[in-house]
Amino acid sequence: MDKRPTINDVARLAGVSKRTVSRVINGATNVGAATQEKIQKIIDELGFSPDKQARGLAASRSFLLGLIYDNPDALFIDQVQRGVLSVCSEQGYELVVHPCHYTAPDFVENCVKFVKRSNIDGVAILPPVSESKELAQALRDNKINYVRMASVDLDDHTNIVVSDDRAALSDLARYLVSLGHRDIAVISGPQKYYSSIERLEGFRDTLKELGITLPENRIIEGKNSYESGISCARQLLIQNNRPGVIFANNDEMAAGVLKVAHEMGINVPQELSVAGFDDNLLAARVIPSLTTVQRPVTAMASLAAKKIIAMIENRPNDETEDYLVKPHLIIRDSTRKAEK
Repeated sequence: MDKRPTINDVARLAGVSKRTVSRVINGATNVGAATQEKIQKIIDELGFSPDKQARGLAASRSFLLGLIYDNPDALFIDQVQRGVLSVCSEQGYELVVHPCHYTAPDFVENCVKFVKRSNIDGVAILPPVSESKELAQALRDNKINYVRMASVDLDDHTNIVVSDDRAALSDLARYLVSLGHRDIAVISGPQKYYSSIERLEGFRDTLKELGITLPENRIIEGKNSYESGISCARQLLIQNNRPGVIFANNDEMAAGVLKVAHEMGINVPQELSVAGFDDNLLAARVIPSLTTVQRPVTAMASLAAKKIIAMIENRPNDETEDYLVKPHLIIRDSTRKAEK
């Protein structure tokens, strides 16, 4: 046979319908053993490889997962895609990505239309989009399988994977205080996001527990971008009594702090300790390498994909009730003991 064999060829040679072939491809149990054996033999002889359309005939699904996001951090998106794709490749699914504008008035409608238009079986939703109660409700109303990745427990545990940012920032605060630091500043993320609030509160509350006050003039709200890190760092480092430590809400902004310190002739870490959050590729490559909190993004995304597929296939999965992961502290060269 010169052309690539199709499901029609298999059905014709086996003397059965195309739907019966699809049932065998999908491992259905409602096909007789003899028929299954006959069809499988023909598939092997032809070297037939089923496409998604053939698989979907019997399964009533597309074998497509969607990824909805509005996040400017390309490194974060890359980590998420790696995690989801590792599961997709094992279980025969493909990934379709859908950037959206979280602040647009029609963004919920836009996301639902994407899922229906693309015939998506289920979606993973990234922060900050995952924080939208309206989107989650719309997906439930339209009977769309979904899992949200977030920093707060916002949903049923089958529908969410949570990064315990608050606990991780408590660990970072305790570490910095153990180095002898008392004058500490924060470049927070946008306070309209749960993740930014969780990190700031986890950090500030632990400092308070340890007897250290975080003054308001030591907290500046950034935009989670490298440029805003630069702007906020300048505001902090031109203060008469500059802080001994700056914690930035993510590694992008922490890198901006390192740049400003270099331009102002402030030695990191001898004169200023700097810490970030995420542990993206940038963190280990800047000079000095960045002390940060490693959020296991790839593992979170893998867990989200497994939970979605378990929903799609309506089968129990030991991991569907798993939902909480804790980031952990990575100590590198940008922090050191406070000067006495």
